[in-house]
Order: sequence, then C-alpha cells, then structure tokens
Amino acid sequence: MGLIAVLQDELKSAMKGGDAERRDTIRFLQSALKNTAIDLRKPVADLSDEEVRAVIRKLAKQRRESIAQYRSGSREDLAEREEKELHILSEFLPAEMEEEEMRKIVAEALIECGAVSRKDGGRAMGFVMKKIAGRASGDAVRRAVNELLPEEA
Repeated sequence: MGLIAVLQDELKSAMKGGDAERRDTIRFLQSALKNTAIDLRKPVADLSDEEVRAVIRKLAKQRRESIAQYRSGSREDLAEREEKELHILSEFLPAEMEEEEMRKIVAEALIECGAVSRKDGGRAMGFVMKKIAGRASGDAVRRAVNELLPEEA
C-alpha cells in the first residue's frame, strides 16, 4: 500500500477516533500534496512515495523552524502545538540514520568526490546528499561535512 493510501486510512481512523489534531495535520499534509501534484502536473494518486516523503520532510522542517521561533518569542503554547504536528508528520517518515553511520557515509563520499577543504563544501554536500537520500537532515550532514573537511587544504 502506497503512502497516499496510508494517509487516507490514517485520516479515516483519526476522524472515527475523534482525534482533531491528527485529523487536521493529515488534512494539511494532503493539501500540501495536492499543491505539489498541481505543480508537477499530475494527479495526487500518481505521486511516488519519495515525492510524498519530500513534502512531509519539507513540512517537518517548517515545524522545527516554527518551534524555534515560538520558543525564542516565549510562546510555549504555540511551540507545543507545532511539536505535536511534527510528531504526527514524523510517523510517516522513515527513521533517520544514526549519527555514526551518517558520518561514515560522509567520510567515504568526501574521499570519493575528492573534497579536500571547506572550499569544496558545496560540491561535497551535493554528492553526500545524493548518497544519503533523505535518511538524514541536511543540517546534520552539513555539520559532519564541516567537521571532516579542514579549513584549508
């Protein structure tokens, strides 16, 4: 069963269970998927699981940024609501890889692409992100690349 069908089933169970937060979060996700489908000029049902995951990752990143902003503005009530939505969205994403495994892949990729200093960081990031393919956040990968590459060659 594809991710679109799973989302539809989860929406039905949230509606039957009276879970308004879950229902609203999934509806918001479905709306974002419809917008993506319109941009790609194809029906929502034809979106691949990877395209759906990309939309979910984008929404999750927005939630993390909102949480940080709400906390810096002393709006804990809004931050908690965003955390709940983030938790619901995270259920539909594969688990992120361990830090140790990610660093190993980054180190191998840096050798493979020939990056020798932080000047090569942009090229290295593109190369590493293709290898990791959504299993780790871009921020975590960037930190690992910066730690493993020296300032100057």
